[in-house]
Amino acid sequence: MPELPEVETVARGLHRALVGQTITGVAVHWPRTVAVPAVDEFRGRIAGRQVRSVSRRGKYLVVRLDQGYLLIHLKMSGRLHVVPAQSPPGRHLRACFDLEDGRQLRFYDARKFGRLYLVADPAEVTGGLGPEPLAEAFTLEEFVRRLGRRTGRLKPLLLDQSFLAGVGNIYADEVLFAARLHPLRRADSLGPDERARLYEAIRTVLAQAVAGGGTTLEDGGYADVEGRPGSYQEQVAVYGRAGAPCRACGTPIERLVIGGRSSHFCPGCQK
Repeated sequence: MPELPEVETVARGLHRALVGQTITGVAVHWPRTVAVPAVDEFRGRIAGRQVRSVSRRGKYLVVRLDQGYLLIHLKMSGRLHVVPAQSPPGRHLRACFDLEDGRQLRFYDARKFGRLYLVADPAEVTGGLGPEPLAEAFTLEEFVRRLGRRTGRLKPLLLDQSFLAGVGNIYADEVLFAARLHPLRRADSLGPDERARLYEAIRTVLAQAVAGGGTTLEDGGYADVEGRPGSYQEQVAVYGRAGAPCRACGTPIERLVIGGRSSHFCPGCQK
């Protein structure tokens, strides 16, 4: 579930907690959590490495080491916590990194889809991603250029990580509501004003969600590195609100399945 705002929140927390720390060892409790290299090589290469920075690319956490990079994808249920080594491990612990100051970075993942990558260059993993929607270089002109002659529906397009990095199901629904665009609209049907509205909605919704520390749904699946939930769920306009009245016009929110994914929209505001 974690999307750009949640991963950005985790990255900022890890940056504060880890920069300058040396990883003294790692225990891998679920071998398939390590995507590359092989588990034994992963353990050997990461021991003794110092953390220089933590950032985000799309939905990936990028931990820059003094040699190489550790990339982490939380997938649907991954969580990262920095805790004292003597803390009880809890359920679903998949990997545990020992730090020189006696703390541990712990990776929990109930569904086991999350992955760790130890690479020389982040582009080995993230090279196919589209632009960062909150970056200064992502201008309206660049967005319109990327739309180009695309003919697909708007909802699947926003979920395409090669088109735009970091947007998932929650924020695609919220962006389309903010832009007053139906999720089944075709990209090539948008006029200049609608393209501009969509661009502004992408930037605004994601920035607001980052400011709110991300979205924690009823299942409690997401929390930051200190275990705190996000607050953006208190602001959502349509996601997960099927049957509830639209906050803008009162029309009941509807739910569609598009490309195998739930999509929530207001038929009054998003014609």
